[in-house]
Amino acid sequence: MACGSLLIGRARFGLLAAYGVANFLAFPHPIGERVLDLGLVCGWLSPALLILGLSGLSPRAAAKTGFVAGTLIYVVSVSYGHAVPPMGVLGVLGMGAHAGLFTAVFAAGWALLGRRGMASPWSAALLWTVLEYARSAGELGFPWAVIGYTQHANPLLLSWAAYTGVYGMSFAVVLVGATLAAIAQELRASRSLSKTPRVALAGVALIAVAGFLLRSAPDPDADTIRVAVLQGNIEQGVKWNPAWVERTLTIYEDLSRRAAEAGAEVVVFPETAMPGALNSDPILRGRMVRLARETGAVYVVGGVAVERRPGRHATEFFDSAFVIQADGSFGERYDKSQLVPFGEFVPFRSWLRPFFEAIARGMATESVSRGSGPRALSIATPAASAANLTAGVPICYELLFPDLTRRFVRDGAVLLLAITNDAWYGRTGAPYQFLAMTAVRSAENGVWTARAANTGVSAIIDSRGRVRSRTRIFERDLLVGDLPLRASPAGGTFYARHGDLFAYGCWVAIAALVVVSAARKAKEKKR
Repeated sequence: MACGSLLIGRARFGLLAAYGVANFLAFPHPIGERVLDLGLVCGWLSPALLILGLSGLSPRAAAKTGFVAGTLIYVVSVSYGHAVPPMGVLGVLGMGAHAGLFTAVFAAGWALLGRRGMASPWSAALLWTVLEYARSAGELGFPWAVIGYTQHANPLLLSWAAYTGVYGMSFAVVLVGATLAAIAQELRASRSLSKTPRVALAGVALIAVAGFLLRSAPDPDADTIRVAVLQGNIEQGVKWNPAWVERTLTIYEDLSRRAAEAGAEVVVFPETAMPGALNSDPILRGRMVRLARETGAVYVVGGVAVERRPGRHATEFFDSAFVIQADGSFGERYDKSQLVPFGEFVPFRSWLRPFFEAIARGMATESVSRGSGPRALSIATPAASAANLTAGVPICYELLFPDLTRRFVRDGAVLLLAITNDAWYGRTGAPYQFLAMTAVRSAENGVWTARAANTGVSAIIDSRGRVRSRTRIFERDLLVGDLPLRASPAGGTFYARHGDLFAYGCWVAIAALVVVSAARKAKEKKR
């Protein structure tokens, strides 16, 4: 008996170790000069291996087993945040706990469903989907590595994004993975399959066929506008150094002139590209005015905005996008509204600030102020364009949140000009994973996206989520592309108009399962 238990323990460890490897490889990672992206295979295997590894565990044991740690924040906080190693360790533990909490809840929930005789590929997909949706909720929401993103290069599932968002893609991935797990378990016990995996397989086939039909619809013709995205490749360590101000401005001016020579009508700078407050620094403002007039292009420029108001907090700082018209006049400004917790603001500040200031030398003394919310910007494009442009300008972290991004399109945006600074991530897989998320945002909303990233990856993405062109990371470069000005029908795609109805439906279905499970338990007690 002891020997058998040992073998079972080893098998479980092997399955969970394989799950960890598959989950890692399911998302893009750089290997030398190439990017390894095995999501089309490992995305399906990851949930299958986790479910097999949890088999037979009690809810408490499953929760402990499902709790995993992350490593990405260590790269962010130690390499570029000027944090001492203890702060990096805390970052690893904190973000690992955030992601691990939801994995633990899934594991415990799956074990409970198994005890009640309600575990199936469908219930696994429902449970996983609602928990991923919960990961984006509130100020501390951090929906990175949502499993639907593993299929960013899968045209059949990307076509579903316009209706269900990324959460529908996650549902399909887990449905397939849980079906594979069910087949493996049943074939091990006998040589035939029960009705449950057969029905799940039929559902998977239906999803694939519908995805193909949705994907085959032709794109309507539309006028285009030539857009350039600039990648200045300014190292994070010198980005705010006064000695680098002139060099930074020269780099972006040279790139802008190259873009204008290529016919760009709109030129997009990355997040906080300007080394100062563009709305209050007369030198920076004057340089941009002269550049716009010289090149005859419209500029969308990432920079800091400083507002001085009467009251207790006399000075507020915003992470903003400025529109500078071709005649040098300043147009609308968008202020980032979804801020990075512990990076741009400190939750529960009065309690936690002394602690973080004691161990993180690079922590800002003031939080970034929150903008009023997503809204489309009106941009008066040059005369060569067929019409003025209404664009959404999501800023960096905001692109992680599907519901937030869709509100730009619902407000009338016909394309997205995404700006970001991914230098924080170093040479990890994070910049490539972030690009995949941005591509899914395009597919969800049915609009093209021009993505300007300080150190890369900058890209032009079409309305189906396909990356048409991209830069190499940590190189100074620019991209120029003709983006369609396609008027969104009645506010955009189904997802843009209605949001996460699919995720809400999953919540209703899970609630129904809980009610049925409780009724079954009550009936068993009466017996």
